Amino acid sequence: MSITSHIEFLGIKQVSEAVATTLKQMREHAQPGMTTKELDEFGGQILQQLGAKSAPKLTYGFPGWTCISVNNEIAHGIPSSSTVLKEGDLINIDVSAELNGFWADNGGSLILGNDINRHSSLVEASRLILKKAINQIRGGVKIADIGRLIETEARRSGYKVIKNLAGHGVGRSLHEEPTEILCYYDRYNKTRFRKNSVVAIETFISTRAMYAQEKGDGWTFVTRDGSYVAQHEHTIMVTDNQPVVLTAANEIWA
Repeated sequence: MSITSHIEFLGIKQVSEAVATTLKQMREHAQPGMTTKELDEFGGQILQQLGAKSAPKLTYGFPGWTCISVNNEIAHGIPSSSTVLKEGDLINIDVSAELNGFWADNGGSLILGNDINRHSSLVEASRLILKKAINQIRGGVKIADIGRLIETEARRSGYKVIKNLAGHGVGRSLHEEPTEILCYYDRYNKTRFRKNSVVAIETFISTRAMYAQEKGDGWTFVTRDGSYVAQHEHTIMVTDNQPVVLTAANEIWA
């Protein structure tokens, strides 16, 4: 969507703060021995307290309030009472919601407890690359050039990017134009970021795999070769200068 009034800005700001607060508290709440279902229920309670509705549940009938992906799962992981979190797990939590007709999306990967599996450099690369990418976004900048930046920075860090998952427009629904803000350079994409538009920017940084594959449960994306992927995501409003990071309250850059 494009912000055309102060009322719209306040609406997108409110839902963005709701998803950001939920993500922050879920990241802080996660601990070894907890099931992903328990963590998801905790997040669902926060959303409800804030008056927000789970976007994946509302839009697609997703079997959870949030998406929680563990280790070789990349995205859209289904919360489960049989998935018990362990020390050193690489976890991705993605929280999106609707509130008063406005929608926002954010996510972040983290290591549970001690980094016994040595994922910290991967997570840090994803986090910092997202920051670098967002800091370069202005009205008029080519979407493809941001993809090139993400891919280049990943390569410099010794990693690759997932090419078939992407960021997207958001605001009046969960997925809007532009439908694909890719993590690599697509020379055929001539689209530019528009001032006052609202977009969800995501990094998908991988140890080896370049494509996500369906797990077979109808939702979850995984790597088939044992690769690990870290993802971070902010909802932003594009301006002529630095973007407004609407989900900054998630503190993934803190």
